[in-house]
Amino acid sequence: MRSETSLIWRWSGLLAIVLGGPVAAHDLSANECQEAAEFIEHAAMSRDNGLSREAFMLRMQEDIAAIQAFPPALRWFVQDSADEQLLVSAAQQVFDEPRTPKDHRSDFDLACAERLSARRDGGLEANE
Repeated sequence: MRSETSLIWRWSGLLAIVLGGPVAAHDLSANECQEAAEFIEHAAMSRDNGLSREAFMLRMQEDIAAIQAFPPALRWFVQDSADEQLLVSAAQQVFDEPRTPKDHRSDFDLACAERLSARRDGGLEANE
């Protein structure tokens, strides 16, 4: 039992070091943008089927917290705070400015493409 507890504490300490350090903003891929846009479209579909903003955002924050338990290189999309902000902002907009699911998807596609372009052009800082 003592050795298991010791291993758990060592692992949690290592995890804290890995997650606690600065994480450079990662370069989004077109595939990540497409998958995240699909997520936003599904958020709008959930809204249309009666899911409340509060319920959706709570679940999303819980999911993000769970994802952040993994090292950034193993995460989908929310590898850094800029990714998280982009996704959370789009999800909030789904509920705050309701439009069709396809419109929300298109808006996200555009925002993500602009971010991709800005990164390629050197317009965004490496440590956002």
